[in-house]
Order: sequence, then C-alpha cells, then structure tokens
Amino acid sequence: MGKVVKRNGRVVDYDQSKIEIAIQKAMAETDQAVDEACAKSVADQVTKEFVEKGQDQIGIEQIQDAVELKLMQVRPDVAKKYILYREERTRLREQGWAMNDLQRDIYEKKYRYKGESFEDFLHRVSGNNEAIEKAIRDKKFMPAGRILAGRGLHKDGKKITLSNCYVMPQVEDNIESIFDTAKWMARTYSYGGGVGLTLSRLRPKGAKVNNAASSTTGAVSFMDLYSLTTGLIGMRGRRGALMLNLDCFHPDILDFIDVKNDLEKVTSANISVNVYDDFMEAVEKGEDYTLRFDVEATGEKIRRDIDSKDMFRTLAKNNWAMAEPGILYQDRINSWHLMSEDESFAYAGVNPCAEEPLPAFGSCNLSSINLGEFVAKPFTKYAHFEFESFARLVHEGVIYLNQVLDENMDLHPLKAQRDLSRDLRQIGLGIMGVADMFIKMGISYGSSESLNLINQIGRVLVNEALRQSALLAKEDGPFPRYRKEKVLASPFLKSNADKDVYALVEEYGLRNSQLLTIAPTGTISTLLGCSNGVEPIFQISYTRKSESLHTEDTYYTVYTQIIKDLMEVQGITKEEDLPDYVITTSNLNYKERINVQSTWQQFIDASISSTVNVPNEFTVEEVEDLYKYAWEMGLKGVTIYRDGCERSGILISDEAKKNRIQKLQDDLNREIAKQLVEDPDTCPMCGGEFVHTSGCAECKDCGYSPCAI
Repeated sequence: MGKVVKRNGRVVDYDQSKIEIAIQKAMAETDQAVDEACAKSVADQVTKEFVEKGQDQIGIEQIQDAVELKLMQVRPDVAKKYILYREERTRLREQGWAMNDLQRDIYEKKYRYKGESFEDFLHRVSGNNEAIEKAIRDKKFMPAGRILAGRGLHKDGKKITLSNCYVMPQVEDNIESIFDTAKWMARTYSYGGGVGLTLSRLRPKGAKVNNAASSTTGAVSFMDLYSLTTGLIGMRGRRGALMLNLDCFHPDILDFIDVKNDLEKVTSANISVNVYDDFMEAVEKGEDYTLRFDVEATGEKIRRDIDSKDMFRTLAKNNWAMAEPGILYQDRINSWHLMSEDESFAYAGVNPCAEEPLPAFGSCNLSSINLGEFVAKPFTKYAHFEFESFARLVHEGVIYLNQVLDENMDLHPLKAQRDLSRDLRQIGLGIMGVADMFIKMGISYGSSESLNLINQIGRVLVNEALRQSALLAKEDGPFPRYRKEKVLASPFLKSNADKDVYALVEEYGLRNSQLLTIAPTGTISTLLGCSNGVEPIFQISYTRKSESLHTEDTYYTVYTQIIKDLMEVQGITKEEDLPDYVITTSNLNYKERINVQSTWQQFIDASISSTVNVPNEFTVEEVEDLYKYAWEMGLKGVTIYRDGCERSGILISDEAKKNRIQKLQDDLNREIAKQLVEDPDTCPMCGGEFVHTSGCAECKDCGYSPCAI
C-alpha cells in the first residue's frame, strides 16, 4: 500500500490498524459491543479498494469517505457515530473546543496569536509534533502558559522565553549583589518569566556594616525593592510573579513572617519560610530554637534563642489570617530528587508557585497531562483507567519538553540562564484533572482506594519518564553535568525505578536532571475545563446573575463542568442526589487532602504546587496541626487558604502603588545610568557586550537596550 497525505500536507505510511481503531471507537459509542472482526473486515475492504486503484498517495478525506460508505452497508448505527465524529473533528480543526466565555477569553487574549486558526495554534504550540498535537486536541495534554503564548514567535523577532519561571542566585551580602539581582529580575520579567529569590544570605537588622551607616536595616528591608521591581514590569496585562524566601533560623525571620500584616508592604510578591527539620523537632519537643547568622565581612556572630512554639504559632496565625507565609520543608526538598547526592549541585530557591525547586539561574519548562481524559466508560460501574495510553503520552511528553527545551535554549533572558539550561536540561512533566478522574471512576478523593490508584499511576509516570529520558540519553548523551555514580545513588531513583528502568539509566544515563513536577495549572486547566493540579474540586456549583434592562435580575445555578457531566450521564437533577463520592474542599478532611499530595510526592522529583483550602471556621490550632502533619507525611511544601481570610479583602489604592512604582523606577534608572557611564560597552543586566547602532545600544546576549527603559 502507498502513502497517506494528511490535511497539513504531511505524507505518512498507510496504516490499516488506524482505520480499525477508529471504527472500534465508533462501535463503542453504540448500544452493541465492539465487533473487532467487523472492524477489520471493513478496513480490509477499504484497503483492497485503494490497492486495486493503484494510487501511490491517498488523501485522508478519501479514506474516511470510503470507510463511511462501507459502514453504511454493514453497520448503519456505527456509520452514524463515525460521521458525527468526523464532523466534530472538522469543527475542532476550525474553531477549537466548545468553549464558555471564560475559556474563550483565555484562549483569545492569552494564547492565540494574531488571529491564527485553532489548527494553526495547535501546529505552532506542538512544534508540528503529531502525537502532542493530537493529545492537545483531545484535551489530554497541555503545555504551560509561556509555551502556549510564545512558542514559534521568536521567528517573528519576539524576545519571549518559553519558561514560566526562574530562580535567581541567593542574594549575596553586599550592595552590588542586591542591585544586580534587581536588574536580572527586571530583564527576566521583560521576557515573560517569573522569579523566585532567597534572602537568607543578607545580614540581619542591626548587624555591623563597613560603610557610612553604623548598622544594616536587615534582609526584610530589601523585600520591597524586589516586590516593586516586580510591579514595574508588565507582561501582556499581568504583573510579574515573585516568590521571596527566608530560612527559619535567620535572625530576621519574625519580621519576615509579619511583613505581610502591613498591607502597604511587599504587595507584588508571595512569601514562604524555609523550614528545616531541626525547627520542627524543636516545636514538637517544646524547646527553644537558635536564630543564627555569621557576618563574613565583619566577623560578627549573631545568636538569639527564641521560643519555637511561639514562632510556630505566629506562622500559623498569620497564614490563618493572611494566607501567607507558606511553608517549604527544606530538608525534604534537598533530599528527594535525582541530584540529591551530587555535592556540586544545590537549590537556590523555588519558583513563584513553589512546584519547582531550582538552582541559581534555573528555569521551569512545564507541561501537564489531564488524567481525567484517561478514564474509559466514565461515570459507570465499568469505568477504568487506561494505563497503556497514559504511559505512551508520558513518553511523548518527555520527548516534547526536550524539544521545547532545545528551542528555548537561546531564548532565556540571561546568559547564565542559557548556560544552566544546557548543563542540567531540567524539564517538568506533570498532571492535572486528578479530581475529575476520581469522580469519573466513582472514587472518593482521599479514600484508600484513591491513594491506591495514585500509587499505580505514579509508578507508571515516574518509570516511563525515566525510561524515555534514558532512551534520549542513549541517542544524544546524558545532560552535561551528569555524574553516573551520584545519580544512581539518589534515594529518589532507587526507591522509584523498576529494575529494567534502573538498568537503562545505569547503561545510558539520563538526558534530564529533573523530570517531573505538578504545577497549579490554574489557567490551562480552566482552558481545558478540567480540575486543576492535584486539588479537589472547589465547589459543586455557583450562582450567576443575569442582568436585564426591563425586568428584575435573575439568578441561576451553574454547575462545575465535571458535576454537570456526571448529572447528565446519571440523570441527576438535584444536588442532594449526587453520590457520596463527590468530594469538594468543603467536605474534605484536611488529613485526607494531605494524604493525596503526599502520595503523589513520592513519585515527583521536583515538587507540587497546591493550596489546601479550609473553611472559615478552621482554627489557628488546626493550621498548626496541618503544618505538622504535612511535615510528617513528607510534603515539600504547603500553602493554606482559609475561606473569608483577610487576604480576600485586601485593596491597595492605585495612587499609592503608582507613587511607589515611580520611585523605584527612578532609583533603578539612576543605578543603570551610573553603570552605563562607567562602562558603556558592557550590558548592566547580564554583563554581555553592547552593540552601538542608531544612537543607542543593544546587548548581543540578552537583548537589553537602555533606550527601551
């Protein structure tokens, strides 16, 4: 048999099995069982017909027309389903999925480029990777927002990174590092990336300094500098994203924990405390905890004992009231990943949503698989998870993210970011739609049955990701900083890799130093209409108001998509008739919520970004218990949002924000101008070489130009 010409012009080998599979899928939608013999017979007849015509190439539409005709003769019921499927695919190619107003708004304003068709959007985002293009069309896979918004646009001269976020080096304890960091952040934001930053190396308030001042104002005093830098740089209508961290033993930690209580401070950043095991153990024992800092420049050693339980209570109380700071369990972060035994490797912080611990100048390269779309016969007693097709998509996802990583290699804002991307080749394949999957299978979120299913899926996820990365290493070599004996010794690999997968890694190495992460997926899950990340659904329904010019406003109930689908399939008309396995944040015990995240975490070498939503009546004591339980269960981090907390009512006047931003703009411009006068041939952002043209200059490495400020 000859070749098939696809709709995009690509020519591929004729494959009769694909015809058989398509017919079987149509059969599965009828009242009768799938008849494999009949499907093969129809496919045989279609193949024979084209062989007899002696055509070298056949159009895909010709094949489908022939299938329709044969089915009409032997199975009209299947022919009808097949025709409807073709019509749906045609509509998909032209218009995309059926979208509500919010989904259409996300697609049009965030991701669609210059009126491109949905088919063009898929080609651009997938990089013409057929398997991924189909997975996106089928709502089984979705790249992260920066890939959706920026892939392919560098050909039009756009300076847009495909990485969602970056981590900066920890700020060193000198004025040059403090302001260099602000400049690196500004450049990174201008390319569309968010930033994570750790302040733990800055000397605490009151420490001696060797300059005109007698003492420093402390690490916390510089938080507003970085927060306002973030507020300065717009990214297509949204502010930059920033995470600021401080170690729990830093002498300024109490001020750091309290900083968000002032609604005028640090308004453009999230904050988290890096909590270590020794602090949690002190809390459990009711012992004092020593805050400590050694000032290298002056030799000063600062020590102060505090009541660990009082500090822990303050941390819990502030989170209860303001939804911040979050907690990062640093020892777990440092010990549970592929590079944990490599002493030359160290994390510098986490990205703004905390799903990606990263080294200095590290970056996120993310995509997610929608687990809800791998449930066959959903909402019935025959529902089951399709492990084989899931495993195949894990392979394709790893391949795809490596393709994106290569394409993005020269699109990072700073040279140091480009160098690290080449050295470590970090990717982050993740999952979403977990809550949808449970509901489709009739399983309660957090139940022992749900944890068993996570264990099965997680085992496939980690092993197939490792397998594919090893196979890529066989072809192209392992990541440049790969040290065989260190990676093979990592507890994460030894705990998760099956024998055959471990042997593959041992023989070929790994193409990637980081493979798996679970991002919050807020926007992309909304775009697909599925539940986000690993979280339970937030609510069954919400009330929407319909305004009228002539009559009274009317209010109507809108159901969450998965609930709407369940009610339609099972003929349910009232919320109170929903089955008991439908779990939302309002009827979920927080320990069951932690158990789900903990079970996923054992298979994830990066981390999981997820918020534990708790009811308004949740107490400060319960927040403390939740933090302790999350630590005991091996989470890498946890964030809590209490319904009705003060954060929900925070409003900052536009005028106040405008004045603060203008002041910081002036300060930064003065600092940049000073450096340009001192060294006009060196880029103040990345240290690259300036090319002087048309009365101005542009950096050859990062693209920065002082004329653009």
